[in-house]
Amino acid sequence: MRNPRGYVITGTDTDVGKSVVSAMLAAALNAKYFKPIQAGLGEEETDTQLVQRLSGLPSRHFFEEYYRLNSFASPHLAAEIDGRSLDIKHLCHLPKTRYPLIVEGAGGLLVPVNRSVLLIDLFRAWNLPVIVCARTTLGTINHTLLTIAALRRRSILIHGIIFVGDHHEENEKIIPELSKVRSLGRLPMLEELSSQNLRKAFDQNFQIEHFLNEKAWTVKLRRSGIHLPSTRCFQIF
Repeated sequence: MRNPRGYVITGTDTDVGKSVVSAMLAAALNAKYFKPIQAGLGEEETDTQLVQRLSGLPSRHFFEEYYRLNSFASPHLAAEIDGRSLDIKHLCHLPKTRYPLIVEGAGGLLVPVNRSVLLIDLFRAWNLPVIVCARTTLGTINHTLLTIAALRRRSILIHGIIFVGDHHEENEKIIPELSKVRSLGRLPMLEELSSQNLRKAFDQNFQIEHFLNEKAWTVKLRRSGIHLPSTRCFQIF
């Protein structure tokens, strides 16, 4: 059973809004959600719990994390603190579902999973288009262009950019111009984060068609001369 379509959600750095964007897209696409590695367990919600609450989707739409680590740290360090070893071959394989699948990364692209493997290496093995979440504030041009450059270097298909924050006309214009990656829209800051407000924000700021046309990914990819990797786990050691 193959995933009919889906996206990996990444960000230019941590706390950029990946979980909120994931909740928004999961609700809009009636998708299933998966966070492979949760680093940081405490009194606050996990990312999976947050996405479930903000999407309003039933529990059957959420896969259990492969790894739940106690410390709020990079996965490699959180695992070492817990005395655990992360199985890279296991992490290379996503859950199978007949629904669209939203996969949320941890931090940015170059976060280490262990002492030799980066999160972006898993992205390449997962073989899903990537959506980049980017701030609109000062510094986002450099951070976003570096993120896109890293994805392109590994021939990972980028579906688009979702800006998060207050409107900044120039930043939202220059980043797509320089990177040749389209903006899918901007998620504004919401006074109250709720499933109702998030669905409303999607309807007002995004077009559902931009997330449904799987054929367009393949056409765009072929025209760019980039070949998608196979679905097997890559030799990334």
